[in-house]
This record gives sequence, C-alpha cells and structure tokens, in this order.
Amino acid sequence: MPTIPAEKLRLHAEAALKEGSAPPTKGWRTGVSALSLLHQLASTSAADALKLLHELQVHQVELDLQHEQMEVTRRELTEELARYKALYEHAPAGCFSVGLDGHILEVNAAGAELLGLAPNVLRGRRIESLLVPASRPAVNELLDELRDGARTSSREVLSESISGSRPLLVVATVLPRDGTFLMILVPVPDRGAN
Repeated sequence: MPTIPAEKLRLHAEAALKEGSAPPTKGWRTGVSALSLLHQLASTSAADALKLLHELQVHQVELDLQHEQMEVTRRELTEELARYKALYEHAPAGCFSVGLDGHILEVNAAGAELLGLAPNVLRGRRIESLLVPASRPAVNELLDELRDGARTSSREVLSESISGSRPLLVVATVLPRDGTFLMILVPVPDRGAN
C-alpha cells in the first residue's frame, strides 16, 4: 500500500466511505451510546447529527488507513533491518562495533574467526587488548583521531593470539546514529610474496 500524504488522507477516506470500500475498523463500532452522544452534540437538528456521524466515520477511516500504512512501514523496516543484520554478520571482513571507550559492542563471524575467539568472548573487551603491546598505541591514536572529528582513520597493527601475531589493517569510522565506531579488520597480505 503506497503512503498517502496527510493532506490527501481525508479525500481517500471520503471516497472509501462513499464507495463502501472503507477498510474494516479495528474494533471500533458506532454503538447506541455514540449515537446518543452525537444527538446531544447536534441538538439543533438530525441533519447536524448526521453530519457529525459522517465526520466521525471519516476520521475512523482516516485512522484505519494510517494504521494500515504504519503496519506496511513496520513490515518494510523489519525486513530492511534483517537484511542489514545479515550483511553485517556475513561480511567477508571482520566488522566490529566499538564504543567510545574502546570496548567491543558487536562483532561479526569473520571478525571472531580472524581473532580466533568466539563473539561472546570478544564482546565487552577493549579492542586494543587483542593486539600485541606495540600495536596498542596505534589503535588508541586511531580512536582519538575519530573522537576529534576525523571521518575515517586506518592503521596497520599486529593481532595477539595463541597461534601467534598476525598483521592486520584496521579501518574505522564513526557511526552517525550514536557516535560509536565501526572498525573493519582485514589481514595484511604478505608483501614478500609475488
């Protein structure tokens, strides 16, 4: 269902009532008490009461049309969120959402695999704790640059793991919605190989 601009909503509601194609109400009915209230409000004539009744019906149809639009929008947003979550989770590079304080908030499967740790073990850890001590200042400088307003920043670092250190390229940016950092980690290709 296409979104109906607010200024055209009443016209659509009027037309739907006239055609008899108004969507079913979401539990609202025009009962005796509503009709009595209308009669009291339109005490001057039955014509006024009918006008008020029509006005209420139009408003009810407008509300029902808005509700339908909201449901369609909610479904679309839910589908889009699922799509973006799948993109993040299945990206071929290690993706990390990192808080302003340097703690890992989220990590995708490739990031966990790259560092040889489960995602639940990585969440909550400081990003620099996963690097050899000599590389930790480089990541802290990168984070400082982003906090100071840089759009993106990158560094080469060495990861620290049980299987040994591994050269990585870290590229990071600030996420506009909440100011957290998105970091992409990829292995640095061996420069000695041809």
